[in-house]
Amino acid sequence: MRKILSILALVISGTFVAYGQQIPQYTQYSLNEFVINPAIAGTQDYYNARIINRYQWLGVVDAPRTYVLSLYGPHKKLNMGFGGYIFSDITGPTRRSGLELSYAYNLKIINDIRVSFGVSGGFLQYKIDATKITFKDESDIVKEFMYVDYMPDASAGIYLYADKYYFGVSSSQLLHNKIVFYDLESNTLRRLANHIFVYGGYKYDINDKFNLEPSLLLKKVNPVPLMAEINAKLTYNKMIWLSLGYRTANGPNITLGYNMQDQLYFGYSYDFTMSAISKATTGTHEFMIGARFNQYREAKTQKLLE
Repeated sequence: MRKILSILALVISGTFVAYGQQIPQYTQYSLNEFVINPAIAGTQDYYNARIINRYQWLGVVDAPRTYVLSLYGPHKKLNMGFGGYIFSDITGPTRRSGLELSYAYNLKIINDIRVSFGVSGGFLQYKIDATKITFKDESDIVKEFMYVDYMPDASAGIYLYADKYYFGVSSSQLLHNKIVFYDLESNTLRRLANHIFVYGGYKYDINDKFNLEPSLLLKKVNPVPLMAEINAKLTYNKMIWLSLGYRTANGPNITLGYNMQDQLYFGYSYDFTMSAISKATTGTHEFMIGARFNQYREAKTQKLLE
């Protein structure tokens, strides 16, 4: 059994190293900041529902696939918000799934500047299916082996925002949980690492029709070097948008989106692959569908935040 666990630990460790982090990454994070910062809940006057499907390195066998469903929004009368999301992140024989529920409290600082404090809690499931691993010397034990581990999870974040700009800091996997199948004599990963996100953006009105929104996201998780994403989103008539971005260690990406009557949202992203596997893949595809509903608050949010 120890031999089996050692082999599987190496498989998982290799997956994390190749993927660069232990939690999913999203090209359209700016359209669903809630999945990286629980403080987003309640910062808008309506409820948001989002579905994201991400297919990384299409054409590569057992490449990462991520599925997310999120829902968040404000309390009808109080300066707070609630939300939650479920996700499944699959890479080869491994699956990471989870559920997070969030609470955020919002308050006014001065003029149109507001701040939100958020926390979230839930659980994670890590699953290894050895039947999907090809070994040089296979045995019946390995073929039939499946490992599942459950653990609690927690995140926290702060979000400072105004009409024209925003700034957020968040951290996930705060509990630093130990993964049982990593508890080996080797130096493989044994715990879930904290992921720190720092991001911000500015909304600039070019004219009555066009709006430009540059943004920057920094991600840090040890021992991986600091990762950065820079984006520029151009919106026409608050309806159609085009975003160009660049992610260190991964390369450029492009996003197209459409806003239907300020109620339904559609987004598609394509990530160009610049790494050594570029010849084996047609790139990464990410799809987003969103809906906006139940607008509780009237006109300006700050009236409730005073």
